[in-house]
Amino acid sequence: MFAEYSLSELGAIFAMQGFAGLSLFSIFVLMALGLAIIFGQMGVINMAHGEFMILGAYMTYLTSQVFENYLPSLYGSYFIIAMVIAFFASGALGAVVEWAIIKRLYHRPLDTLLATWGLSLILQQCYRSIFGAREVGVTLPDWLMGSFAVTDMIEIPINGVFVMILTLLIAFALYLLMYRSNWGGQVRAVVQNRPMAGAVGINTEKVDRMTFALGCGIAGVAGSAFTMIGSTGPTSGQLYIVDTFLVVVFGGAASLLGTIASAFTISQAQSTMEFFLSGSMAKVLTLLFVVGILMIRPQGLFAMKIRK
Repeated sequence: MFAEYSLSELGAIFAMQGFAGLSLFSIFVLMALGLAIIFGQMGVINMAHGEFMILGAYMTYLTSQVFENYLPSLYGSYFIIAMVIAFFASGALGAVVEWAIIKRLYHRPLDTLLATWGLSLILQQCYRSIFGAREVGVTLPDWLMGSFAVTDMIEIPINGVFVMILTLLIAFALYLLMYRSNWGGQVRAVVQNRPMAGAVGINTEKVDRMTFALGCGIAGVAGSAFTMIGSTGPTSGQLYIVDTFLVVVFGGAASLLGTIASAFTISQAQSTMEFFLSGSMAKVLTLLFVVGILMIRPQGLFAMKIRK
């Protein structure tokens, strides 16, 4: 597999595939951060998480259409506005779903799995009815096009660098929110001891709703990033839900650092192996590697330490 390439060519290939995997890494991180909050902090198995991501992608598509048709002079700034709209649209839908469905199913993981799986099918049909069955795409602003030439053989895509920086900023902001703010302390208190948290005056229902909405909102931002590497269709979210759960479990539920490390490992492994092998074989080998690690360390790479 490697014999036909020289060492310099292999180095360039690994570097190029690594940079090409930046966008995939960013989507994995954003999707997994939202899922880590919902699954790791709340214990809810949200099978509709991919549909919240696709809602963000469709919001990005609609925003691009509005700017292209009515505000062409401001088209270069539409992507930033689209990410904000995607966050609030997906977060608002998440709050409604938590109020209508999820709050009645806490501590019933199998029921939440079935309910959110049904919700994913409903949302897919809604997207199909509203936007059509055909996939749609967006045209990126000029400042997100092109690449940086590092050497004659290595180029770094600008949109990949932009999304990676955005992802790291969101991860840092989420860390400050969850571990350095009063609201984050309330979330952790509800997770560790819900009755006691309610007894000291914490509105546990409000905390649950805001936490679920935050996780879904981050998935919406992942949808905006998704438009950079693929077209958007009603079922596109299902292509990422398994990988996202894999990232969360491999990194360790409720661990933000583990989520980032896991997303980087899996995205880079898949991106590199897809160059030498088929996409399906790359996924199979990645899955076998993750399963092997989890057999040795079932709690994930970075398990949350608790006092026994």
